[in-house]
Amino acid sequence: MQYEAVIGLEVHVQIRTNSKMFCSCPNRFGAEPNTLVCPVCMGYPGVLPVPNREAILKTVRAGLLTGCAIARISKFDRKSYFYPDMPKNYQISQYDMPFCEHGRVRIGGGKGFSGAELPVREIGITRIHLEEDVAKLNHYAGASGVDYNRAGVPLMETVSDPDMHTPDEAYAYLTALKEIMQYGDISDCDMEKGQMRCDVNISLRPAGSDTFGTKIEIKNLNSFRAVHRALEYEIWRQAQELDAGRPLRQETRGWNDDHGETYLMRTKEQAHDYRYFPDPDLMVVKFTDEEIDTIRRSLPELPDALRTRLVRDYALAEYDAEVLTQDRMLAAWFETAAAAAKNPKLVANWVISELLRELGEAKTAIADCRIRPEQLAALTDLIENRTINGKIAKDVFAEMFATGADPAEIVKAKGLTQVSDESAIAAFVDQAVAAHPAQVEQFRAGNEKVLQFFVGQVMKLSRGKANPQLAVALLRDKLSQS
Repeated sequence: MQYEAVIGLEVHVQIRTNSKMFCSCPNRFGAEPNTLVCPVCMGYPGVLPVPNREAILKTVRAGLLTGCAIARISKFDRKSYFYPDMPKNYQISQYDMPFCEHGRVRIGGGKGFSGAELPVREIGITRIHLEEDVAKLNHYAGASGVDYNRAGVPLMETVSDPDMHTPDEAYAYLTALKEIMQYGDISDCDMEKGQMRCDVNISLRPAGSDTFGTKIEIKNLNSFRAVHRALEYEIWRQAQELDAGRPLRQETRGWNDDHGETYLMRTKEQAHDYRYFPDPDLMVVKFTDEEIDTIRRSLPELPDALRTRLVRDYALAEYDAEVLTQDRMLAAWFETAAAAAKNPKLVANWVISELLRELGEAKTAIADCRIRPEQLAALTDLIENRTINGKIAKDVFAEMFATGADPAEIVKAKGLTQVSDESAIAAFVDQAVAAHPAQVEQFRAGNEKVLQFFVGQVMKLSRGKANPQLAVALLRDKLSQS
């Protein structure tokens, strides 16, 4: 039988704030275990939580960026469950009165993760609510340890509508949502640090049916690729079960990335299992229209609009704009460089082909790059002015990346200025032609490709300094002589 997958995602994003959600402990990754804790986030009896204003405002900001309606009155609830990572044995969350509801995220317009074309469509957002994160369990050979540093960190949960039907759509939705959170200055969304995590809800139904199948949740996926792979596997697994006449049951499953398969964790809880009730220690949160309008006026340019502007203002290809806007800091870095350069398109080429490659190999973020945007602009201007050629520029760039030195200083110190003197290049041309008579005859017999061989010889003789355009012209003239 043919089936249609129905997919919804629950995405947890740690909000970047100075302190935790309900206490003054630092919200900082990487500290020694259990050093960023206090009686409030450890759930000691008698302590009183105080809401983090910045976390609430950033949640509302996320809602506005995704077209959500913002609640004028909201509240926090207690969600009770018993697990080692929850110090109070309940989590302060939101149940029936979240801050944001009924939004949307646009996806598609290019190739999906699998390479297939992905049509443009909007994925609905059911709600965005704010809660506190739980602690982190570290598992060892014979024991497990609990690090409560993460307990109480502001955690925003975005629940999508069940609008996705393929792993590619889920991947595109996560990518778009991550960009919105980064551009909105809400979170860094560093998945290696646990700042963005995802739970997947998936069911199958007969193709053409509008009735939902049995929903199965896959928990704690920590990469977009894992989400894509888990969905592919689960679609296959559920289809096998249904085709064999075995009914599915509502359950929670984990994902084993090494084996490439899901596994049963527990049967699915219902909402009443959590015993939600309003937190008696926290007042309701109210917003006026004026307060929401103030937040709306501060919203940044989102990736879709930025891509359109880069194509328009800098004459970039759509692919180039797509690459440059995948990271907010990279996009800002490029714009600073482009504004200082004679040829912004050339700057884009160097960022995409050279800078991103070097950053990837060095495992360095753009924020930690030694090259300043103005320095790359200066390098491309040296190429535009024909002070250096492309080959020399790559050597200069490598030293800039390693040392942070200015390109003009490197060129001057190493004597790398391009040779554009016609008589000097003509001498190199004469040497190259005289040394390779067989290749001369091949060119004169109509083999144009031999010209590049001679260009290489001239560049070798000039130690890479010859103006390549002038070298080509002089070689063609020399080789065409009888």
